Amino acid sequence: MEVVVEKVPVPRRSANFHPSVWGDHFLAYASQHKEKFFEAEGELQRLREEVRKMLTETPDEFPGKLDMIDTIQRLGVSYHFESEIEASLQKIFDAYSELNHKDGNDLHTIALRFRLLRQKGFRASCDVFDKFKNPEGDFKESLASNVLGMLSLYEAANFGVHGEKVLDEALKFTSNNLESMVPSLSNFLAAQVVQALKLPIQKTLTRLGARQYISLYQQHESHDKLLLKFAKLDFNKLQKLHQKELSGLTKWWKGLDVATNLPFARDRLVECYFWILGVYFEPKYCFAREVLTKVISITSIIDDIYDVYATVDELIVFTDAIERWHITELDRLPSYMKHCYRALLDIYKEFEEKLAKEGKSDRVNYSKLEMKKLAKGYLQEAIWFHNGYVPKVEEHMKVTLVTAGYMMLATTSMVGMGDSLTAQTFDWVTNEPLIVRAASVIGRLMDDMAGHELEQEGGHVATAVECYVNEYGVTKREAFDEFNKQVANAWKDINGECLNSNAVPMAVLERVVNLAKVINLLYKEGDWYTHSATKLKDTITAALIDPIPM
Repeated sequence: MEVVVEKVPVPRRSANFHPSVWGDHFLAYASQHKEKFFEAEGELQRLREEVRKMLTETPDEFPGKLDMIDTIQRLGVSYHFESEIEASLQKIFDAYSELNHKDGNDLHTIALRFRLLRQKGFRASCDVFDKFKNPEGDFKESLASNVLGMLSLYEAANFGVHGEKVLDEALKFTSNNLESMVPSLSNFLAAQVVQALKLPIQKTLTRLGARQYISLYQQHESHDKLLLKFAKLDFNKLQKLHQKELSGLTKWWKGLDVATNLPFARDRLVECYFWILGVYFEPKYCFAREVLTKVISITSIIDDIYDVYATVDELIVFTDAIERWHITELDRLPSYMKHCYRALLDIYKEFEEKLAKEGKSDRVNYSKLEMKKLAKGYLQEAIWFHNGYVPKVEEHMKVTLVTAGYMMLATTSMVGMGDSLTAQTFDWVTNEPLIVRAASVIGRLMDDMAGHELEQEGGHVATAVECYVNEYGVTKREAFDEFNKQVANAWKDINGECLNSNAVPMAVLERVVNLAKVINLLYKEGDWYTHSATKLKDTITAALIDPIPM
C-alpha cells in the first residue's frame, strides 16, 4: 500500500520526556585498568572452591543445608554452583515427606524447604502447612511470635499456584502479622521484614536482591566471613563486566544520536540495559544481553514514534516497511523514521551474521516475526487513538498484550542464549504459552495502572483502566482492584508453569519469570522507566556504579 507522506509541516505531539540522565557516563568504563581485577581473580577462585567444598560436604538431610543454599542464592552467587544445588535439591525433594515429618513443627525449616524446591521447579506439596492450623482451620495465633518462621512462610506462600487455599491463607496471615510486628523487632529483623513485604524473593531481581542481602547478611552476628567476602568480590567483579558491556552499548547508541535524530523519543539506553540485566546477569549471557538491550532500546524508540510523534499515514507506511523488512523500504519513509528503520535492520543483520557462524541464524527470524506483530499492534492502537475510539476490555487486551512487548522480548531473550535451544523451544515461545501471556498481563496492567493519568494528559490511546471504567461503569479504584487481582492470578500462572515443566528447559522459563520481575519493579510505584531521573537512577547506581565496600 503506497501512501504519500505530506510535504507540508505536520502538527506533532510531544510527551516532553526528560533527556538521558546518564549522558556519556558509561563511556569512561571502556578503558578500565585491569590490574586490580586480576589481583582479585586468584582470591575469588580460592573462595569459590571453599564455598563449593562447604556446599558439597554438608549432608543434604542436615537442616543447616537449606539455610546454606538459601544464603548462597540470596547473596547472588548460586550461578557458580548450579549443578551442586540442583543435585542437593533433587535429593531433598526425593526425601520430602520423611524430612518434613522429622522436622515436626519447625515452621522455618519446613517453609524454607518448600520455597527452595518450588523456586527450582520441584512440585513440593503445600499440605505440609496444614499441621500449623488449629481445629477451626485457621493458622495458629501462637505462630505469630515466631518471626523467622512467619517470614519463611510468607516467602513460601508467594510461590503458590491456583487452588492452593492454604497458601492463600498463609499469605494473608503472615502479611498482616509481619506488618504489625515491625515496630517491635530488632533493626536487623525489621529491615528484613520491611524488605520482604515490599518485594518478596519471588519478585526480586537477583542483582538488586544480592546488593541488599549482602548489607543485611554482614549485620548478622553469625554470618560466614568467607561466604560474605566471596559474595562481595563476585558482585564487584560482575559489576565491572556489566560496566564494560554498557560502555560498548553506549558507544553504539551515541552512533545513532537519538537526541538529535529522534528528539521526541525517550533516550533510555542505560535503563534498557538495566532492564535486561534483570533478565540475565551471568557472564555466560553476555551476547544475549547485547542482543536484547539493542532490541529493547530500539523498540522503545519505535513505541514513541507510534504513540507520540507520527501521523497515521506515516505509521501505515512504517508498519508496512517493517513487515517487508528490506533496506529498499527506506526511500518511502520520512527522514526521522529512516534513522530508526535503518538501526532496526542493522541490529538484526549484525546478530544474524554472528549467529550464522554457529549455524543458529534461523533463531533471528522468530524475533523478526514478533517485531512485525508488535508493529501491527502499535498501529492498531494509533488508529484507535486518532479515531477517539475506546475499545471493550477484551478487544483492548487482545491488542495490548502484544504491545506490552513481552511476547517479543521473551522470544528475543532466547536468540542470544547460546544454549542448545531447539526449534521446538522457539515454536513454543511464539505460540503464546501461558507463562508468556501471564508475564504480558502483568506488564500491560501494571504499566497501565502506573501511567494512565499522565498518558491521558499527553493524548494517548485509552489504557485498560479507561476501557474497564467505560465498559463496566465502575470507579477507577474498582478497576485497580480488579487489575491487581488479575496480576496476582498471573503470578500464580507463572508459578504453576515453572513446576516440573517438560516443555522447555528451566533456563528458558527463568527468562520469562525475570521479565515479569523487572516490570514489577519498574511499574509498582509509578512509571520508573519513563521518569527515570529519581528512584530508578538510584537503583541503577546501586547495581551498576557503586561497588560494595570490602
